[in-house]
Amino acid sequence: MSETGRNQLQRGLQSRHLSMIAIGGSIGTGIFLASGSAIQTAGPGGALAAYVAIGIMVYFLMTSLGEMATFMPVSGSFSTYATRFVDPALGFALGWNYWYNWAITIAVELSAGAMVMKFWFPDSPSILWSALFLGFMFGLNYLSVRGFGESEYWFAFIKVATVIIFIVVGVLMIFGIMGGQAVGFQNITVGEAPFKGGWFAILSIFLIAGFSFQGTELVGVAAGESTEPSKTVPRAIRQVFWRILLFYILAIVIIGFLIPYTNPNLAGGEIQDIAKSPFTIIFEKAGLAFAASVMNAVILTSVLSAGNSGMYASTRMLWQLAKEGQAPKIFARVNRRGIPVAALALTTLVGMTAFLSSLFGEGSVYVWLLNASGLSGFIAWVGIAISHYRFRRAFAAQGRNLDELVYKAKWFPFGPIFAFILCLIVILGQNTSAFVGDSILWYEILVSYIGLPIFLLLWFGYKLVKRTQVIPLQDCDLNPERE
Repeated sequence: MSETGRNQLQRGLQSRHLSMIAIGGSIGTGIFLASGSAIQTAGPGGALAAYVAIGIMVYFLMTSLGEMATFMPVSGSFSTYATRFVDPALGFALGWNYWYNWAITIAVELSAGAMVMKFWFPDSPSILWSALFLGFMFGLNYLSVRGFGESEYWFAFIKVATVIIFIVVGVLMIFGIMGGQAVGFQNITVGEAPFKGGWFAILSIFLIAGFSFQGTELVGVAAGESTEPSKTVPRAIRQVFWRILLFYILAIVIIGFLIPYTNPNLAGGEIQDIAKSPFTIIFEKAGLAFAASVMNAVILTSVLSAGNSGMYASTRMLWQLAKEGQAPKIFARVNRRGIPVAALALTTLVGMTAFLSSLFGEGSVYVWLLNASGLSGFIAWVGIAISHYRFRRAFAAQGRNLDELVYKAKWFPFGPIFAFILCLIVILGQNTSAFVGDSILWYEILVSYIGLPIFLLLWFGYKLVKRTQVIPLQDCDLNPERE
């Protein structure tokens, strides 16, 4: 069914935008702040093992998403793929789950942005900065998709440049060319290093690493508005492996060599602990002035980038849900610039309301909203793995030739199966400590896992109401033209 002028997005994202969106999605406060606490928890070896395993999983997920996104570039991405290749109920649940996750992320980043600004303006009101940042994000998304693409390009550029400078400085410090004598292997063999805490410690770092990588799937959502998805998406996907290797693995190795895991400052994983960021510590050791201020500015770009991306992703997901008949039709309408304004307005309103809830009643409502979105990213990844597995099986069942695929995911079916299993381990291992000990901590279990029953309620609720069935492989819709 062809799109009309009233519900057609504009393909305004160029190759450089898509590549940087994919890069920016995988670089954020997870690497700048949480990497230090990961090393302190599991040692440099344990943190490295966890990040490598999650990195491999994310690579397979991205190749799976890339294969489907080049064949069928739609803004609903994995929600649409699940609707067509698995079960409309799963697509409905994945879409609303993903929309909610990013809408709440906007509230998180508004709070984080205000905390960052407190570094420079300690006496300023938080709500002032949050209001300014919300207006800024809304404006970028309201102007045009190109406005979003340009802003993400430069946000990502700043983050990439910071990590590259960090790696260069770190290597020079390891070999004693900068910042004193060569450190050798003393920091990765101190105490229990390189591995500390055994398998349970590594499992706990799986969660930190997984959250760090969340956002890489944005390239699949953005594919629906890229100028030449058959060329730009594969190019962005191919770079994922090297980005993971360069920006995460090397960074973890350098931090492990230069800072012993026993350093108490590594425990800082919060926005307000910018002085305890491993990046700040190493830049200061190298004698670089104003390291804390520079890193604070970089983290501010990460916060704005995450909020900006969240607003974009949730708006497009809501638009696609409406287009598929799984949300009110008003959200499928776009203005003359191709922006789904109604979907953008609702997303902004939900993000703002969630943020305001953090200011009242000691933020208890906000905490529950946040907890409900905690597993959403991992659930979306499970949906990608299942959809790709079914997509390929449907392709074979309908006698289609794999040569029709512009981009083919390597190592099928191992890739999606491996990603599916590891994602399930991460989801189920969200809070294993609540199950061990003298008594089961039911409240902690509820707080940690509440996102899972909400997702299942959406899935099976829609299934009961609409009486949907798992689509037979022969009947899966493999027509890339119907959007």
